[in-house]
Amino acid sequence: MAVLNDEQTMLRDMVREWSDEQSPVSAFRKMRAAAPAEGYDPAAWATLGEMGLPGIVIPEEHGGTAFGYLSLGLVLEQLGRNLAASPLASTSAAATAILLGGSEALRAQWLPQIASGAVVATLAVDEGPVHDPAKIATSVVDGKLSGTKAFVAEGDSASVFVVATTDGLYLVAGDAGVTRAPRHMADSRSHAQVTFDAAPAEKLGDATLTAQVIDRATAAVCAEMLGMAEQAFATTNDYLKTRVQFGQQLSTFQALQHRMAKMFTELELMRSVVEGALEAIDAGRSDLDQAVSLAKAVASDTLHLVSREMIQLHGGIGMTDDYDAGFYLKRARVLETMWGNAAFHRERFARLNGY
Repeated sequence: MAVLNDEQTMLRDMVREWSDEQSPVSAFRKMRAAAPAEGYDPAAWATLGEMGLPGIVIPEEHGGTAFGYLSLGLVLEQLGRNLAASPLASTSAAATAILLGGSEALRAQWLPQIASGAVVATLAVDEGPVHDPAKIATSVVDGKLSGTKAFVAEGDSASVFVVATTDGLYLVAGDAGVTRAPRHMADSRSHAQVTFDAAPAEKLGDATLTAQVIDRATAAVCAEMLGMAEQAFATTNDYLKTRVQFGQQLSTFQALQHRMAKMFTELELMRSVVEGALEAIDAGRSDLDQAVSLAKAVASDTLHLVSREMIQLHGGIGMTDDYDAGFYLKRARVLETMWGNAAFHRERFARLNGY
């Protein structure tokens, strides 16, 4: 486990308390029923902005706190526990792209607005049904960007897009040459097909920057997956301790104890590799790409296991909408494929190690 400093511990505890009291799973249910165009509760996002969370990876001179990616991961983990819908992960990754590759003028223009929560930003990379950064046709001619991106997270509400092209990353404001078509996904979160038609674009960096930003976005998703897996395990464990079958608590059956023990050990491994990837980003390690692929492969496999077992060990009620189990399963399946599934990252990890 990562060793946290006092500020990180306070941040984690603050977000955990807010998430449990102000944004439990019941809040997600209300958001799903209301179906806001943004795909999240704008009031809740405004509160996160007041707490300074959108500026965690943004330097102080641009209105942020510069707490780093491990701190961002702690926040996303706590929000993920209760399935809190927010554009924090996407916005932070896009902010990182502007920070690493943008001009000082672009940083001054956008980063303070992102840090305050006034602007939602996101990445627009993939153009097909699965993650494949090698298959990009979006291009830029004379400063005008054209192409279509499929399944852009937070694409419904984003004011700024960081777009992957054949020539690297570009920044596009969402108010000119941008058309959005909502995609209704199983997890009831914001996803949109975004079409750029000669949209004015500012270059951020080449393909190297694209890979760096995708790695950071992937690590952020892993942190949310960690929180979901931890809570799914805890909820299932509590259920087995209270549910009585054949005159005994389910937790007394040895076969079920073995299944819970396997999940517990897998969760410990998941925490280790996810926090390791986040620390690799903050430390600027040369092997952070390997750390991120290892984290995403393990996180995808573990969350798949825990969310599946959550459904099965709850029995028939696990399939009903009255219980939360289905929400974790649906969100899990979306995140497992986002920025590459387990098979993609196992292959990438092997390739990075010369195999």
